[in-house]
Parts: sequence; structure tokens; C-alpha cells
Amino acid sequence: MIGDRRVLAVISARGGSKGVPGKNLRPIGGRPLIAWTIEAAQRSRYVDRLIVSSDDAEILATARRWGCEAPFVRPAELAQDDTPGVLPVLHALSELPGYGYVVALQPTSPLRSPEDLDACLERCHGQEANACVTVTVAEKSPYWMMVPESGHRVKPLLGWDTSRRQDLPTVYVLNGAVYVARTEWLTESRTFLTDETLVYPMPRERSLDIDTELDLLLAEAVLSHRVPGGITPPAG
Repeated sequence: MIGDRRVLAVISARGGSKGVPGKNLRPIGGRPLIAWTIEAAQRSRYVDRLIVSSDDAEILATARRWGCEAPFVRPAELAQDDTPGVLPVLHALSELPGYGYVVALQPTSPLRSPEDLDACLERCHGQEANACVTVTVAEKSPYWMMVPESGHRVKPLLGWDTSRRQDLPTVYVLNGAVYVARTEWLTESRTFLTDETLVYPMPRERSLDIDTELDLLLAEAVLSHRVPGGITPPAG
């Protein structure tokens, strides 16, 4: 609970994945990928209830084994390749009413910390905002990006800029780690991202969003070097 508002955390983890098959259960750092997100949420100061939303029986069973509730099976129509990410969260809110804030967590962000989650909630609540999401500094500036044209030519996305990297403005990208919103506002807006949304910057080293096999290798390299600890799955 933060202030007088109860907090529901929802881990959205569908079974289908074309880029990295079965990625939510792939072992990295000695644990299934989803376990890293479960542990971060369990160590939050503010999360009152943590659930997983999935259409996949193995994901649901694994989440339960790692101490996460799985109170329902996500409807198949909300687990398609083109399903907007907010819809499973809205479905969870309809199944589990009575929470003042909802936190959406993707299992593909295993490097986020409990402190990242809590700081995003604190920023949203402290500034009486409707939503707050995590971002990180973009690795490449859009001022140096180009789009293709015919004849092997390109044109600048934002106009040719020969500035030094140090002189370019700082730009951010969503890192997918934490999405926070007031539940009544999210139900009406049906999106976490509007002109009202605040951002909470996270360092790049905790902002990896797993979308490819290479991302899995990078996450494995980081997590395998962390000191073992936190939750341990029960035997059997």
C-alpha cells in the first residue's frame, strides 16, 4: 500500500513467442526468466498482491512454484501476437477490483530492481500523477538516424546534424520495466502513455528488454555473476 491506496502488480506472460520461443521460462542465472520479475515484485515495499496473467499452463504452474498467485487463465483472445499490452492488465483489474494502483511488469525485464519498481510508484503517488513509466537514455540519438530512399540514398530522420555527441539533447526510450497507473484512470484511458504520464529514468545496465537470443545471452552474463539469494523454489 502506498498512501491509502492498495497496489496490485500484474506480470503479463503469454505462452506464444515467435522471436524467442518459450522465453518467459527460459533459464537464465539459474532461474526461469519470469522468476526474476516475481522476486523483484515480492521485495517491493508497496505491492499488496502479485499475480501472473497467462494463457499458458506451464507459465502459470511455474509462477505458482515461485510464490506468485495465478488466480485465472488469461482468455485466448487476449494472448495474441497483436494484443495491446494494456488489455491483459485491464482484464486483471476487472477480475480483481478494489486496488488504487496497478503495476504492470513484463517478465522480459529481469534486471529491474525492487527499488526501481518502488521509485516509479513513489513518483506517481508523490506528484499525484495518473501514471508513471520507466525509461532509459537512448543508446543512439535520433538526430543521427536516417531512413532509406530509392537509389541507395538515405535522408535524415530529423535533419542533418553534425553536432558532437556531447552537445546533442538527451533523449529517452521506454525500457518496458515498470508501468504504474491509478486504476480508475487506466480503466478510462486504456493506455499508460498520455501527455499526463510521468517518467522514471533507469540506468541502461538495468534496462535490458529481452526480445532476441542475443538479449538472453546478455542477461545470462549479468545474472550469472550476481550473488545468489532471494527466493528459492520449493522442492518437488
